[in-house]
Amino acid sequence: MTTTLEVWGRRDSSNVQAVMWCIAELNLPYLRHDIGQRFGGNNTPEFLAMNPNGRIPVLRDGASEPLWESGAINRYLASAYGSDEFWPQDPRARAQIDKWAEWAKVTFTPAFSLRIWWQLVRVAPSKRDPIAIREAVTGLDPILDIAEAQLTRQKFLAGDVFTLADVQFGHLLFRYFSIDIERKERPGLLRYYEALKERPAYREHVMVDFEALRAVD
Repeated sequence: MTTTLEVWGRRDSSNVQAVMWCIAELNLPYLRHDIGQRFGGNNTPEFLAMNPNGRIPVLRDGASEPLWESGAINRYLASAYGSDEFWPQDPRARAQIDKWAEWAKVTFTPAFSLRIWWQLVRVAPSKRDPIAIREAVTGLDPILDIAEAQLTRQKFLAGDVFTLADVQFGHLLFRYFSIDIERKERPGLLRYYEALKERPAYREHVMVDFEALRAVD
């Protein structure tokens, strides 16, 4: 039986959402502290002692050393508490899931979060570059086409069962479908997103209002 996990990070941070969704899917007890952005607290000596980068999320599991970087946190949680379907013990099977989790983190996330979502939400309207945003949306298309191909032939990103790869990819789809951009018809991706919205943990920890982050002129 796990001790109560402690998480530092505000609930409208996408990286925190990935961790909290994972925790909830694994049905683990937790205590979360609002840290970062409008809450502050991430530049205090106490926080920097846990994460010298001053960034969220940070996780502590009992008396263990604090963990930072959402991908590392989720792999730890999956290894420590996940089922063999969610995060297999066999290294070959696990690697097939991990490659999609990494693809979501290093390929999809920068192309969407930094180049599109950030520009439309965290940048004030008068300072946006609409041409760059349109180009970024176009650049995202072949990446999402890869996901569409996967989701057309199987239920989840890495196969027919829900895994850590779905946490790493799916936590950004609420933002993707909530902003005003042109989106190609992708029935596989849409079916997948609708299925994620049926998961209680997704509704609680991912479908979070991000209006407090929106920049205004």
